[in-house]
Amino acid sequence: MILPRLVIAAPQGRSGKTTLSIGLCAALTRRGLKVQPFKKGPDYIDPSWLTAAAQRACRNLDLFMLERETLLASFQRAASDADLAIIEGAMGLYDGLDLEGSGSTAQVARLLRAPVVLVISAARMTRSVAALVGGYQRFEPDTNLAGVILNDVAVGRHESMLTHAVHRYCGIPVLGCVPKDEKLLIPDRHLGLVPHSEDSDLAGAIERARQIVESYVDVEAVLEIARQAECLPPVVVEEPPSRRTFVRLGVIRDRAFSFYYPENLEALQRAGAELVYIDALSDPHLPYIDGLYIGGGFPEMFGEALESNISLRRDIAVAVDEELPVYAECAGLMYLAREIRRHDRIYHMVGALPADVEICSRPQGHGYVVAEVVGENTLFEIGQQLRGHEFHYSRLVNLSWVRSAYMMRRGRGVDGHMDGLVYKNVLASYTHLHALGVPQWAENFVALAHSPAISPDRR
Repeated sequence: MILPRLVIAAPQGRSGKTTLSIGLCAALTRRGLKVQPFKKGPDYIDPSWLTAAAQRACRNLDLFMLERETLLASFQRAASDADLAIIEGAMGLYDGLDLEGSGSTAQVARLLRAPVVLVISAARMTRSVAALVGGYQRFEPDTNLAGVILNDVAVGRHESMLTHAVHRYCGIPVLGCVPKDEKLLIPDRHLGLVPHSEDSDLAGAIERARQIVESYVDVEAVLEIARQAECLPPVVVEEPPSRRTFVRLGVIRDRAFSFYYPENLEALQRAGAELVYIDALSDPHLPYIDGLYIGGGFPEMFGEALESNISLRRDIAVAVDEELPVYAECAGLMYLAREIRRHDRIYHMVGALPADVEICSRPQGHGYVVAEVVGENTLFEIGQQLRGHEFHYSRLVNLSWVRSAYMMRRGRGVDGHMDGLVYKNVLASYTHLHALGVPQWAENFVALAHSPAISPDRR
C-alpha cells in the first residue's frame, strides 16, 4: 500500500501535538486533500476534534486492545481512499505499558513504517534542544524521527538558536516554530480536552489551529516527509460479510453520550442492525427498537437536562423491566443508575440499576483493563478475557442485589474487583471495549436483540 503518512508525537503530554495535529488536518483538508486521521491509544476526545478537522471519522490505533495484524488491516482499510494519513500519538513518543515500551507511539510508528515529527515545547531552553532531539533519535534508532516542530518559541534570538542547534547536531529539519503566545484555547476537563461535540462555540478553535499551522509550519515540507513513508505490505483480515438488516438498535448519541468507536457502530451494522440514534437530552420517547446501546461521555455535565427528560427516562426503565437488551459503557452505566451526585447536586437518572453515582475529584479508574468473564451474562462466555480501557471520575455507591459478569484482572471496574453489572438483559460496565478487539460483541448483541425470547410487545 502506497500511502503518505506521518506520526505527530512529543516528548511528553502538553507539548502541543494535539493543536498541531488538528491544525494540520484542517490545513491539508482545506487544500482539497483527503486526510484520514488516527489517534494512538483508546482516547475518544482527541478523535472528536480530529474528525471535525479532517471531516473524516478518526480511528484509534491501540496495540493493547488490538492485535498487530488487526491494527494494520484497520489502518489500511480506513485510509484506502485517502491522500494521506495523520496519526496523533499519545503521551511521550516512547512511553508504553512497561520498560520495553510496549504499545508506545514509537512502536505504532514502526509497525506502520511511518516517519515521526516530534513536537517540542521549547520554553526555557536553547542549545539543549539538540541534546533532547539527539536522545530521541538514538534511543530506539529504528524509529524514523524525520523532523521537529518547536512550540512555545520566542521570536528572534531564541528561535535562531533553537533552529541552528537542531540543524547542526541532529541533521533533521525544523518544520516550524510556533510562538509561545499562540495558544489554542480549548477548555480542559480531567486529563484532556472537552469533546468537540459538546459545545458548538468551540468550532472556532479548529479554524484557529489551522491558522497557527499555516502561519508557522512549513506544510509543504511536512507533506514531503509524509510522502517518504515506505510502502506497507498487504494485510488481509477476514471479516464476516454484512448481513441483511433484521433488528433496530437504539444508540443514545448526543452531547452527553458521544464516546463511540466508529468500528463498534460499523460492526453492529455488519451484524444486521439498523442504528436508530436517540438524543437523551431532547427526544421525549424511546422509539421502536430491539435493543439499546449507551456509550460513554459526560452525563454529569448535562445532569439537569437529562433529569428533565422524564418521559424518556421512564420509557427506558420500563423497557429494561420488559427485558429489552441493553449494553452500556461508563456514562451509560451512570445513566441507568438511580441518581448522579455532583457538587452537592443530585440529578435523577433512569433508575434501572440499584446504585447511585458519585462524582469524585480524582480518577476512580484510569487505564487499560483486562476483565475475565466469571458470571452469567447476555453477551460473553464464562472464561473469556476481555481487553479494554476505563477512565472515570465517578464511582457507584449504595449498590445492591445485582450480579457482576467480570472479574478485574487489570483495572478497577466498579469496586476494584468486579465490573459488568447484570440485570435482566442489561450488561453495564465501566470497561470500554473495541469491536475489533472483541469481535463477538457485536454479533452476540445483535443476536440477542433478534432473539424470539425478547417480548415482541416491547418491540
